[in-house]
Amino acid sequence: MAMAMMHNRESSSSGGGDGGGLSRLLTDTGKYVRYTAEQVEALERVYAECPKPSSLRRQQLIRECPILSNIEPKQIKVWFQNRRCREKQRKESCRLQSVNRKLTAMNKLLMEENDRLQKQVSQLVCENGYMRHQLHTTPAATDANSDPVATTSQHSLGDVNNSAGLLSIAEEALAEFLSKATGTAIDWVQMPGMKPGPDSVGIFAIPHSCSGVAARACGLVSLEPSKIAEILKDRPLWFRDCRNLEVFTMFPAGSGATIELIYTQVYAPTTLAPARDFWTLRYTKTLENGSLVVCERSLSGSGAGPNTAAASQFVRAEMLPCGYLIRPSEGGGSIIHIVDHLNLEASSVPEVLRPLYESSKMVAQRMTIAALRFVRQIAQETNGEVTYGLGRQPAVLRNFSQRLSRGFNDAINGFNDDGWTLLNYDGAEDVIISINCSKNLNQALSSNALSFPGGTLCAKASMLLHNVAPAILVQFLREHRSEWADFNMDAYSAASLKAASCPYPGMRPTRFTGSQTIMPLGDTIEHEEKLEVVRLEGHSLAQEDAFVSRDIHLLQICTGTDENAVGVCSELVFAPIDEMFPDDALMLPSGFRVISLDPKLNAVDNNVTNQTLTLASNLETRQGTAGSAEDGRRPCSSSTRSVLTIAFQFPFEISLQDNVASMARQYVRSVISSVQRVALAISPSGMVPPVAPKLTPISPEALTLAQWICQSYNYHLGTDLLGPDSLGGGDSVLKDLWHHQDAILCCGLKSLPVFIFANQAGLDMLETTLLSLQDITLDKIFDDSGRKALCDDFAKLMQQGFVCMPGGVCMSTMGRHISYDQAIAWKVLPGEDSNLVHCLAFSFINWSFV
Repeated sequence: MAMAMMHNRESSSSGGGDGGGLSRLLTDTGKYVRYTAEQVEALERVYAECPKPSSLRRQQLIRECPILSNIEPKQIKVWFQNRRCREKQRKESCRLQSVNRKLTAMNKLLMEENDRLQKQVSQLVCENGYMRHQLHTTPAATDANSDPVATTSQHSLGDVNNSAGLLSIAEEALAEFLSKATGTAIDWVQMPGMKPGPDSVGIFAIPHSCSGVAARACGLVSLEPSKIAEILKDRPLWFRDCRNLEVFTMFPAGSGATIELIYTQVYAPTTLAPARDFWTLRYTKTLENGSLVVCERSLSGSGAGPNTAAASQFVRAEMLPCGYLIRPSEGGGSIIHIVDHLNLEASSVPEVLRPLYESSKMVAQRMTIAALRFVRQIAQETNGEVTYGLGRQPAVLRNFSQRLSRGFNDAINGFNDDGWTLLNYDGAEDVIISINCSKNLNQALSSNALSFPGGTLCAKASMLLHNVAPAILVQFLREHRSEWADFNMDAYSAASLKAASCPYPGMRPTRFTGSQTIMPLGDTIEHEEKLEVVRLEGHSLAQEDAFVSRDIHLLQICTGTDENAVGVCSELVFAPIDEMFPDDALMLPSGFRVISLDPKLNAVDNNVTNQTLTLASNLETRQGTAGSAEDGRRPCSSSTRSVLTIAFQFPFEISLQDNVASMARQYVRSVISSVQRVALAISPSGMVPPVAPKLTPISPEALTLAQWICQSYNYHLGTDLLGPDSLGGGDSVLKDLWHHQDAILCCGLKSLPVFIFANQAGLDMLETTLLSLQDITLDKIFDDSGRKALCDDFAKLMQQGFVCMPGGVCMSTMGRHISYDQAIAWKVLPGEDSNLVHCLAFSFINWSFV
């Protein structure tokens, strides 16, 4: 019988596929029968609706289709099994063919790259032999002019007033570009951390040495060359730092080629340097081998280019011959060679920022790699390989990201022709305030009858950070918003953008829990950029609105948070939105940008992510690494640097401009202070500069808090928490508390108590870290009976200052149950004579996992 069934499947596997539209069927008697064309058509219709019908559905099919009445339900089941198998085989065959085409094209690309490297090696060998010969024959000769130097001739508009002159420049730029893309004009080296392969985006390289900054990329994209050229020529579409690209002149150059004169503006990444602009010639041509080339180069001359209203805010930079070489691939799609080669005039910025303008890695990340990733993203969207978020099309989600990024760049740069003006700025302020009273914003904010004149106010600042990885800092700011944000400020912006009326300064009282929920909308192909909606939980404190949700929603993009990537720039940009935000919703983006100023910083030790936010762990780390003779390690003496740029935007009513400006300045200063505290905590061990802790009763540091915990314990219970042997002063109290065998945790006195400190045993008990501790509330570690017992003893605790609770069971963040013999809770006072309660402390004695 088993052999008969196997034979049955083999014979029926041809159903629906033979030329006559018939299918043979093996019956229980061992005879073959055939499906008619009508029977196959009926089965195919059902398969299209339901590839795996149930037994009831198959019986219903036989009853509804008389033409299937002579076929048993078991044979119908076998037909559907075989049909699904054929469909799976067909899809797998298509997938394997696609992978094979991709591997073939990638292999061809790698072979070409290998040939180029072989030519480069041969050239270097020849140059090395020539230099050896020169050293032996004329050892005293040190004429620098004998070194081969690649130079680029300059052309100004004054020399090319006719199309023939422009064509000559274009052909010269084309030849130089091709020599960089596929030849040995530049000594390219593989970009560290970017390994080529079938699953990678492409092959990326930066120059070993050359004039200016440059980057090169090669990759395979499943789009036609003309479509790719169309995308790449629209630079503002994919280059987030491009503010504007305007084509002033375009004319044919014969054989389908075109020449364009283009003016391009590029944002400045920080408030500490001016923006850049370019005046270039772009040449588009199809080569004899069918390849499509788009090359571009600068036209020199200080007076060249248009005069804009914001010309004084730009520095003219130079674009050396670069562009795109797009070749059709035999297996479908196209092979792209991208070269970017710029001179960003680093001498025009402060010396501390010059590494930013002399870094080829920055050009590779922001331009070259971004271009290749973008066309691959478009290709995947075109092929239906992208998952939509919340029902939004990929183009809509991409538009949201672009608007957030552009709005943030506009806020940082504050161009005059956009309506931005500085407010009472004398050059000495740490926080720059600029306002924009543009007409469009007023109309957007005044969508109802209660219209009011006003605009947007931006508070921004830039500063240097030492020994902080941009990826880790931005990742922490994203995941721990309560560490730096004032939710009432978010509520102010969100309420103002609803355009009902400007609520400042008398907003409706709202309590925010500090809890945030991040809902992903979409990722790019390598997850280098995340688009998400953040919901901040809040509830009205007014009696009539007690049960009304006052949640805040933010649209947010986060880039460069992979600390193992090559990226040297990380961003967190967000804007308040309505819960059902439309596609054309008004946005006022704010956020952070952290850029490494040390090109050698390519990767970050994974251990850095385990650094904590308080002085307790930093103290432990420093003490463990201070004695280099003991553990064989020496603290790293080198210092890495990065520049942090902060910009926050707020809508305002014109009559409240000064109030909003004062509020925004103080808010940004508080954010700066919080970020500096975070940066200090996540700095690698041995590289933290000595900073004296603030010993204020309002916001104590860990050492002061440890002293208060021990003093309050002795005051309330009449005994020492750490025992009589712990009599040392200074850091020893914190160290002994940190290593105490009992789990000690502290929580605030807010309506929703959140943990603010725990020693090592407390972190082990909760199975968490100090970074995540502040997301845990007191009620989450107790079950219902534990919460009831705590509520019963809470009044006694607040009255007498301490309470001893019997043993019980609590729960870790991983869901594991924890038993303890006894728990002691006491009030932590800033001083023995103080009536102010800073927080509550809990000690869990003899705890263990159940």
